[in-house]
Amino acid sequence: MRAPEVGGVRLPDGRGQVLRLAQGASLSDFADKIDVNPSQLVQALFNLGEMVTATQSVTPETLQLLGEEMGFKVQVVSPEDEDRELLDSFDLSFGEDEGGEDDLEVRPAVVTVMGHVDHGKTRLLDSIRSAKVGEGEAGGITQHIGAYQVTVPVDEVDRTITFIDTPGHEAFTAMRARGAKSTDIAIIVVAADDGVMPQTVEAINHAQAADVPIVVAVNKIDKEGAQPDKIRGQMTEYGLVPEEYGGDTMFVDISAKQGLNIEALLEAVVLTADASLDLRANPDMDAQGVAIEAHLDRGRGPVATVLIQRGTLRVGDSIVAGDAYGRVRRMVDEHGEDVAEATPSRPVQVIGLTSVAGAGDTLMVVEEDRTARQIADRRNARKRNAMAARSRRRISLEDLDSHLKETSQLNLIIKGDNSGTVEALEEALMGIEIDDEVQLRVIDRGVGAVTETNVNLAAASDAVIIGFNVRAEGKATEMANREGVDIRYYSIIYQAIDEIESALKGMLKPIYEEKQLGQAEIRQIFRSSKVGNIAGCMVLDGIMRRNAKARLIRDGNVVAEEMTVTSLRREKDDATEVREGFECGLTVTYSDIKIGDIVETYELVEKPRD
Repeated sequence: MRAPEVGGVRLPDGRGQVLRLAQGASLSDFADKIDVNPSQLVQALFNLGEMVTATQSVTPETLQLLGEEMGFKVQVVSPEDEDRELLDSFDLSFGEDEGGEDDLEVRPAVVTVMGHVDHGKTRLLDSIRSAKVGEGEAGGITQHIGAYQVTVPVDEVDRTITFIDTPGHEAFTAMRARGAKSTDIAIIVVAADDGVMPQTVEAINHAQAADVPIVVAVNKIDKEGAQPDKIRGQMTEYGLVPEEYGGDTMFVDISAKQGLNIEALLEAVVLTADASLDLRANPDMDAQGVAIEAHLDRGRGPVATVLIQRGTLRVGDSIVAGDAYGRVRRMVDEHGEDVAEATPSRPVQVIGLTSVAGAGDTLMVVEEDRTARQIADRRNARKRNAMAARSRRRISLEDLDSHLKETSQLNLIIKGDNSGTVEALEEALMGIEIDDEVQLRVIDRGVGAVTETNVNLAAASDAVIIGFNVRAEGKATEMANREGVDIRYYSIIYQAIDEIESALKGMLKPIYEEKQLGQAEIRQIFRSSKVGNIAGCMVLDGIMRRNAKARLIRDGNVVAEEMTVTSLRREKDDATEVREGFECGLTVTYSDIKIGDIVETYELVEKPRD
């Protein structure tokens, strides 16, 4: 059998072979797998109308299309599968408890509080903190680490609960969804005087999609107009049927402001966990967990808030979290006190990573620093390739001309106080719906202050820098002023979204709609050696205006489009406009006019965008 020709290039015959390629793989990676020169694949794709260099990240669709042409079945490996294969190559596995049933011990439940904005999530977390964490402490909790533990007596036994303190803004959907994934139980807060709102439904969907039990906290029962029973009725529409109605969801009426029934809510969480979940983990294995949030601290370097899910994390352990790695130099709890070891469901701040981890990155202990560095480097390379493949615009020969024309694009550099915030802000901004004629592109993102490097990149790529809860450091502000780089500072995410959306809409080309001015019938034609044909007209309706756009209509058909009324006279005088019922003489930028033709004038009015 002859080797197949792809775009006129002779290439190997795959004959149904399966090729596994990572997301963001290049044509060089493909060529290595089938043992051909990458330039052959570049030429084949070019002839097929796709312009790609050998080292450029290619979209999964292009890889699969190229593979089909040669008879190969290309499988683009998902990031999860690729990570699993990467860990397998180091004889590591994530998400599994080592040992048998006898090695498992009971661990505390991990809880995330979700719900609609202004329904009292933050106040509830503050009430729990002040009532539990701060008992006997001057000043209560000393520092915010994104998670903390509380103790509640249930049946005369002290039970521990871990709370993940995730932001509740609408735009932080990504973090809320991620919070639910690392969560055992979700508390949905609903205001008794307001009812089920869009974000309430969104929070329920996140929790149900993550398959976690739900406890409903009906807040603000102390307010006038509170209707807890109405809330229970509304929640049944979303599959949350109260126990008193014969369902299996616990509802607790609370007032976060007054501190009412906080103990009862915590008891409900413990009872729900006991009834629905088998919360056990092996504390005697190498630690595995998830980074809840991370930030760059000026004095301590990269700091990650980590929730241990299984095993025990100890000071001195070599760790890798996403594409960050390092050695645990120090661990701190929610009181700012040093911790020697962290057991399952324990949240701690970890100091010792070489870079800022991403919110939701998996953390695991490995045998030595070299292994951690190798895993982090390969993850980092994979992430860069996948990002390059996503951001690369596909250009074919057919639409090359349109892509070469100047397009409107707003480049952004995002800097924030922690990685979860940066990621959520980027997702919110990329979700702004704008016409295809303008594009929003995030060319860089990071944690920490705006640096001179950021300003240099912004100057080179005409980008706007967004600082969320951070400021420029050192001489970055001076350089930005000198280079004309726009740095915008925000502390409210909605304000950032609104301003960027306004900027994008300002970059859109204006939309014009036609507004008819009037019509005039040509009753007589005068010949002039100086100005050509002059039309003697009767204005039938509206107005004739000098310099207005016009079209010529003959027997109901448009004969000439986009003419201009070059001169307009009323009797012997020049006129700016002539109204309905009056006669006028006019000339247009079209010479083939006849008696009985209709001259229709119009103007283009800019239409405001929605």
